[in-house]
Amino acid sequence: MAFAMTDQPRRELFPEIEPYASGWMSTGGPHEVWYEECGNPQGMPVVVLHGGPGGAVNPGMRRFFDPKKYRIVLFDQRGCGKSRPNASLEDNTTWTLIEDIERLRELLKIDSWAVFGGSWGSTLALAYAITHPERVRSLLLRGIFLLTKKELHWFYQDGASMIFPDAWAEFVAPIPEAERNDLMGAYYRRLTGPDKAERERCAVAWSSWEGDTVSVEGPAARPEKFADPEFAVAFARIECWYFVNGGFFPQEDWILANVGRIRHIPTWIAQGRFDVVTPMAGAWALKSAWPEAHLDVVPDAGHASTEPGIVDSLLRATDWAAAL
Repeated sequence: MAFAMTDQPRRELFPEIEPYASGWMSTGGPHEVWYEECGNPQGMPVVVLHGGPGGAVNPGMRRFFDPKKYRIVLFDQRGCGKSRPNASLEDNTTWTLIEDIERLRELLKIDSWAVFGGSWGSTLALAYAITHPERVRSLLLRGIFLLTKKELHWFYQDGASMIFPDAWAEFVAPIPEAERNDLMGAYYRRLTGPDKAERERCAVAWSSWEGDTVSVEGPAARPEKFADPEFAVAFARIECWYFVNGGFFPQEDWILANVGRIRHIPTWIAQGRFDVVTPMAGAWALKSAWPEAHLDVVPDAGHASTEPGIVDSLLRATDWAAAL
């Protein structure tokens, strides 16, 4: 295990770049998945798995990789970002997303690649690697989320509420007190209900709660997109859908129970010490089950990939993976 505070200046993201290829990939069903490629077409392939579920990619995600060394593949998971139809829950599970990753790999004629993911992206990266270990060169993870009942209870029922009571008051406001003993269930009914105005109001409240808590700076640092109804509806609907269904895993500890399938894969974990969204207990449990993994604890960071210490750790991670 390592701690990221050093006397060296923290690194900043690589310069902005534009895709050299993009398009929609057919899934053979109702979904079309948007993808893009950046960097060096002859470089080491890496696939970027965004958070949420339902969060979508953004241009900043391209900048964690040296564009001279990496062929960077990004895609919007089913139902979010530029993928279509927007906010759709049909045929939208962890396992169909894993099928999409494999379909995209084959479409782009990539034999194996590094897998980069944070938060829910770390969950999906681990699930993909366990399912297709032969296709994964390395895992570059941030903010480990094992999608356990304990983690969900902490963030959506009782725990994080004690650290951000001001933001929590806004989160619970749309839900009548009589239903607050099961906030995920109450939100799910509204996010999938017929009332469009209520759906948007609840989506913004759900999304804003996460935005308010991602940084150690709290609500003052909330990214603007979290209060945007267009982003929030897909984000909240898909996220709540996955969470009330336990991530569609056959058992709650499925990831930890199957770590043995991927312990040979070189792995870097960047984890904020003060991550409230996906607390460090998840990263610690993963490291305990997987001693070979490199756990880089950032002492002054929360959850967001934009925290200076997290940026620095992930840049060191991508340089490390490029040299393997």
